[in-house]
Amino acid sequence: MTTSPKRRPTLRTIADLSGLAVTTVSRALGDAPDISAETKRNVRRIADQVGYVPDRAGVRLRTGRTNVIALILPSEDDALTLTSRLIASVAAGLGGTPYHLVMVPELPGQTLMDPVRYVVETRSADALILNRIQPQDPRIAYLRDRGFPFVTHGRSDWQADHAWFDYDNHAFGRVALARLADRGRRSILLIGPPRDQTYGRDMHEGVAAEAHDRGIALHGEDGISSDSPREAVARAVDRALSRGADIDGLIVASPSAAMAAIAALEARGHKIGHSIDVFAKETFPVLDLFRPGILTQHEDIARAGQFLARAALAEIGRTDSPPMQHLDGPTP
Repeated sequence: MTTSPKRRPTLRTIADLSGLAVTTVSRALGDAPDISAETKRNVRRIADQVGYVPDRAGVRLRTGRTNVIALILPSEDDALTLTSRLIASVAAGLGGTPYHLVMVPELPGQTLMDPVRYVVETRSADALILNRIQPQDPRIAYLRDRGFPFVTHGRSDWQADHAWFDYDNHAFGRVALARLADRGRRSILLIGPPRDQTYGRDMHEGVAAEAHDRGIALHGEDGISSDSPREAVARAVDRALSRGADIDGLIVASPSAAMAAIAALEARGHKIGHSIDVFAKETFPVLDLFRPGILTQHEDIARAGQFLARAALAEIGRTDSPPMQHLDGPTP
């Protein structure tokens, strides 16, 4: 005797178990604003119990939506970047909603616009989340022209008109320089973010302003940023030290670059926290395990990702309401 395969649960399955109409179940799973929170919780609980998975093709035919949020990030092989933590936190922010996260990589050889155009022209997502924002980012101009929902991790020069979450890198720059100055450091090398990105511009300006106010000598290395390969960062730090500028402090914008810088410092006989200080920004606590003497400031990527998820959902249905925006900042 053969057995029939187990039937896939449908909206009708949930409706029969909950005692609700199929349309009510559908609207509850779609997070309709006129359905009570209690009803939504009950419907989602039953859907989880029976293993209901929406037919995405059917959803798209009925609603014109994909129930997908696309996060565009560069393809990187550096485990110390924020990529994996941002993906996990955005996915967590979409938990309990009908939406799923897909990661669209920026591949080598592509232009900045290629992955954005692909998502928009194929309508393969209902909203986009962008990272590494430029002051006048062409992706933002393109999406605004087409009325496509999006939110950015970082601010642009058009920040008043779109949804974003950002970390106050200008304030970080001032805090970092002030902390080193308070420890008696008078000649500081900055390995900052790329200047073509808004957060890089902001951090450089914050460090420079605080250095000016305190009369601190500030140094930089052309062609090097905190996104540069570790070997390039180490060589740049070694060059800066060899010029005889009496550098006694470093500000570094990423944990990967901080580790490379410290390797170069220690190769020249420096002891971190004694002959020289390093102040670095990190997105998870690792640097104090690497060298206890490093001064660090934490950027909360979990908070950023969950906010970006909520803001992306809000953009999909937003009409006259203002876009969601939040500026996080360094803490003592």
